Amino acid sequence: MNQENPSTSQTDVAEKPAIILSDRVQEALAIAKRGADELLIEADFARKLQRSEQTGKPLRIKLGLDPTAPDLHLGHTVVLNKMRQLQDLGHTVIFLIGDFTSMIGDPSGRNVTRPPLTREQIEENAKTYFAQASLVLDAARTEIRYNSEWSDKLGARGMIQLSAKYTVARILEREDFTKRFKANTPISVHELLYPLMQGYDSVALEADLELGGTDQKFNLLVGRELQKDYGQEQQCILTMPLLEGLDGVEKMSKSKGNYIGITEPGNTMFAKVMSISDVMMWRYYELLSFKSLAEINGYKKQVAEGQNPRDIKVALAQEIVARFHTQQAAEEALADFNNRAKGGIPDDIPEVTLSGAPLGIGQLLKQANLVPSSSEAQRKIEQGGVRIDGTVISDKGLKVEAGTFVLQVGKRQFARVTLN
Repeated sequence: MNQENPSTSQTDVAEKPAIILSDRVQEALAIAKRGADELLIEADFARKLQRSEQTGKPLRIKLGLDPTAPDLHLGHTVVLNKMRQLQDLGHTVIFLIGDFTSMIGDPSGRNVTRPPLTREQIEENAKTYFAQASLVLDAARTEIRYNSEWSDKLGARGMIQLSAKYTVARILEREDFTKRFKANTPISVHELLYPLMQGYDSVALEADLELGGTDQKFNLLVGRELQKDYGQEQQCILTMPLLEGLDGVEKMSKSKGNYIGITEPGNTMFAKVMSISDVMMWRYYELLSFKSLAEINGYKKQVAEGQNPRDIKVALAQEIVARFHTQQAAEEALADFNNRAKGGIPDDIPEVTLSGAPLGIGQLLKQANLVPSSSEAQRKIEQGGVRIDGTVISDKGLKVEAGTFVLQVGKRQFARVTLN
């Protein structure tokens, strides 16, 4: 049996008669599938959409996020964007904060046991989660839930009864568990419960559709199976790709430093978007932009006919900054970016006062918080990326005298330094 699809062999064999979809349902289906990795089961979801249109009852669409970190980045918004699109179609979206499952720790994609969070860490992180998600979702039309509502009530008896609905063999079909088992890497019992608890969330919420990243596919399918066991209509699942970061290779991650945070200053967000490659720009358009596919195809045609890709990237950067800040912030970010491109100095650079003149350039850069270490400062100097008042510094042994000057590293890092 396919380890990523535990429900295929048992629940999706019987074929159902085809239905004639209305134009509106076909449009909704196309919106749901835009940029998605996989929609299972598409025919079932089409039927749900058709029934919703006929009855006027919105579908219940679920997205669960464990508050494992306090801040969200654009990679997280890929699924949030999809939720917003479905919300704008009139369906009920449920933003589920996994305060209970966070204490287990999601083992998806990991080769070691993930340390569970404390209740204090979870509560602290959850404070900012929905506020940041509301920059994408319509908060007034979003149902906010915490899975401790029903998970805490299960108790020992309920947990045992839930565990009885799934076998160890089927849980171990999941790729990361299989690899760890074969490698004799420890797997804690509580990790085996995680897919069951996430699946039980779908039972508690009576979800029609659950969204998640491609790495969540197994867990989402467990939800389908549990709903069947509990006598409910099975949810469909929609998996979204994991967005590559600024390097265009690794998935976006704060730990890898290739991320764009949704609470970062507008100027920083704009400059980071402009730093992605012309090829990666189209993937960002597909997964992050709210522009129609027709508009995006129009952009592609313009580039093919000779339009500078930079102009198209500017439109993307402004759209993203405007979404998380304001349109005025987007205009100011463009002006700031153009100013920097011409060698200009931004207006909003930090001001730092230091002592110890004359001070070595490496220490100066480090103390001004422009580099993490003196060795990194030396590397930046070797690359010609360090300037004082616009003059490139090539002497790694330079001693900087007292005074006030603008220190620059690369294209985006500045500090106005007063050295005493």
